[in-house]
Amino acid sequence: MPFTIETITLFLGWCAVINSAVLLLFTVAMSLGRNWIASVHARLFSLPESTVSAEHFSFLANYKLMILVLNIVPYVALKLIQ
Repeated sequence: MPFTIETITLFLGWCAVINSAVLLLFTVAMSLGRNWIASVHARLFSLPESTVSAEHFSFLANYKLMILVLNIVPYVALKLIQ
């Protein structure tokens, strides 16, 4: 199957949808089970719970930025040139 602009656009669109769903799932899980998840990760990595909470926030922010930069912006650029 050759890679055409349409194929790559479709691929990036589905990547954006799937990654956004994963981000939403992680956000909901970390919001609803913040204390439990923080305590598990604190014990697992020998970190204070306050540090774990900050790292969770940093992870979500970086993941959102990567979805935007690596999926959504190329998708929109390809849609504009079609």
